[in-house]
This record gives sequence, C-alpha cells and structure tokens, in this order.
Amino acid sequence: MSADPRDLAPSTALLTDRYELTMLQAALRDGTAHRRCVFELFGRRLPGARRFGVVAGTGRLLGLIRDFRFGDDELRFLRDERVVDAATLAFLASYRFTGTITGYHEGELYFPGSPVLTVEGTFAEAVVLETLALSVINHDSAVATAAARMSVAAGDRPLAEMGSRRAAERSAVAAARAAYIAGFGATSNLEAGREWGIPTMGTAAHAYTLLHDTEEDAFRSQVASLGTGTTLLVDTYDIREGVATAIRVAGTSLGGVRIDSGDLPVVAAEVRAQLDELGATGTKITVTSDLDEFAIAALAASPVDSYGVGTSVVTGSGAPTAGMVYKLVARQDASGAWVGVAKASADKASRGGRKSAFRELAAGTATRELVVVSDGFEPDATAASHPDARALQVTLATRGEPDAAYLGPAGVEAARAHHARVREELPVRALALSRSEPAIPTVFVDAQ
Repeated sequence: MSADPRDLAPSTALLTDRYELTMLQAALRDGTAHRRCVFELFGRRLPGARRFGVVAGTGRLLGLIRDFRFGDDELRFLRDERVVDAATLAFLASYRFTGTITGYHEGELYFPGSPVLTVEGTFAEAVVLETLALSVINHDSAVATAAARMSVAAGDRPLAEMGSRRAAERSAVAAARAAYIAGFGATSNLEAGREWGIPTMGTAAHAYTLLHDTEEDAFRSQVASLGTGTTLLVDTYDIREGVATAIRVAGTSLGGVRIDSGDLPVVAAEVRAQLDELGATGTKITVTSDLDEFAIAALAASPVDSYGVGTSVVTGSGAPTAGMVYKLVARQDASGAWVGVAKASADKASRGGRKSAFRELAAGTATRELVVVSDGFEPDATAASHPDARALQVTLATRGEPDAAYLGPAGVEAARAHHARVREELPVRALALSRSEPAIPTVFVDAQ
C-alpha cells in the first residue's frame, strides 16, 4: 500500500497557539468538543483607512490544513512539555479536519464585516485551525491589498516584486504569491517561481559592477552572458556616464536600464532624453529605490516603463496585517438545535449567525456589500433571492478535502484572473490612495 502524501509532508499542526489545544482539552472533558460549530474569519475594519481589501492566502491555507495532523514528533513534544493530557493526545493522534470550508474566492475584494472564510465542523476540529488561518490570511491579504493599490497607481506599467531580503524566508515566498495575485507581473524570488509558477526576473546588483575594474567591464561581461536584451544598472557611479557606457557597450538595441537612486521623476526624464539622443529609443527604463504606491503615483507622468518594488509591498506598505479575527458565530446546543452566538465586548463585538454574502451592482459597479444573517445552520445562498447581486462565497473544502481548483500554480492563476475581473467593479472613488471610508458600505440583513 502506498503512503498517503499527507503523511510524507511536514506537519503544520504546531503552527498554532497553545490555548487552542488547552481549550480542546477542556471541551473534550466536558463533552462540548463534538458540538457542531460555525467559525467565521472577518475583519472589523480595513487597516490604514483603505478603501478596499484583497483576499489572499486561501490556496496556501487549504494546503496547510491538508497537512495539519499530529505525528509522533508533535505528540512527543506536547507530552514532554505537558501541554495537554493523555486523553487529548489520543484524540490528536487521529486528528483530521473533516468539515467544510466556504469563503470568498482568492483574489476577491472584501470590506469590513465580509465573511471572508467560514469553517464548519465540530468545535474540536475547527477551533485548532484558528491560529493557522489567521496567520496566513492576515499576512497574505495585507500584502495583496498593498500590491493592488500599487497596481492601480502603476496603471498599464508592469510591476515586479523584489522584496525577499526584507522578509522572513517563507514570508517572502508568500508575499511574492500574494503580490502576483493582486497585479504584479513577476518576482525576484526563485522559490515562488518553483512553488507557485510565478514568472521570475532579475539581472545584476551594484555588487556586480563593483566587482569589476570598471563599469564598462561589468556591462560588457553582463551583455556577453545575458545578451543585449538585458537590463543594465546604471547608477553605481555617475548616472549620465553609466547610460553612455551602457549604450556604447550594448548598442541601441539594449533592452533596458535600471535606476535605483536619486530624484526619480527628474532622473527618469534625464535618462529618457539621453537614451533618445543616443538613438536607443526602444530601451526601457525600470525604476526601483524604496517605491510604494504614493511614489509610483508620483511617477505617473514620468517616462518610466516599469517598477520594481521591495520593502513596501512585502510589509503591506504600512499595514503589515489585515487585522482579521476568527470567531465562533453559530453552534448546536445540548439538544442539537442551532443558535447564533457572538461576543458583546466593547469595541470588539461580533455578529452571530451563519452569513451569506453578495455584492450588489448597478450597471456593473459595486454599490454595497450585502451580508444575509441566518440564526440557523443553512445559509441563504441562492442567487435568485438577490437578483441584482453577485454571490461571493464558494466551497473551498468538503469533508476536509480541499477543492484542487484552488491549489498550486493553477489556483494562483485563477485567483489572479478573478482579482482582475472583480477590481473592474470598484467605483472610481475606490481607486484613490488617500485615507477614507470603505468604498462601499457593508449592510447586514436578516434572512427571510
């Protein structure tokens, strides 16, 4: 009998907080662990007073949940550290998530209160996924939202993600994936290319120029290796001299030059004029140097052909987390009846009940997020009930098995295409970069 691939992959079960398992232990003892429950992942507000958010990380999360199981090493650690008792260890030894996950399609837009992810199963199955779900969706959605704003600012000009050196090694891969979904066209990170099928790019850094005796030697070496279609970094020393050397070495068919310093609008204009004077009218200009959405917008009128963005995009451009939470919103009681439940804490209140979400449109433009609340288990999810709205939720996993359409490189491409489609629904005011209220309101109504 061949081994289950899930038993060969590294476990993700300890990527969690201790209190998830101590809650589980107490619930197993008092008998409530096997009550059916509905957990919901949502944001109370948009970070940074932004006008919309972008859902990302869903495909990653589904794969991590698939590998969420407790093997000998994980159980040994929990036993040795006395995290949980023997009965809980026995339960965890056979743990597999067998519930259902629904949610917004990856790449979808979201707003305050949007039920981005809904996890249905027993309390024991679903509560232990809280930390993993939040760590993935909060990080990736923050990056995707920042990337979408940069994509809006860039217009038709290509964007490349190059922030691996400003993030933890695995976070860098996740960030490259999220940025690609939200409109970036390439990444410098090779693991993101291998794992997720994202186009990769990159040529040389300043160190390569400094390695050689002269800038001309460095350029000749790079062109000899990569061809005249390469992009030469021209600001290691004097930019004007660098451009002149680049064209002298590569000729007027040079693919591009990169500028990584200086007053970019001024420098870009000067470089474009110099290239044209030298006859290199087809040579492209790429700019880098700590860009964010505001710097990109400031370059809109400049003769720039593409942008490379690092620190800002992988850190969420000032909003490193989406600030989402994972809350129990419905459960069965002792008799098996379904009841909606919610926190009533000041400033942190949640809304109980199972949610169905729709985006109302007028002439193809989004006007509001409509969230229908049901106290019972069955959602009000029929499009016929809301003919002027687009249903937002899809089934992501059934009986614990993720839908393959949302996994791997194919899932990334589907998310990228979905984002491009739905971003067209945004009203014009949503595309502004200034701090403001959400572009459309979220309206909660009770199911009929």
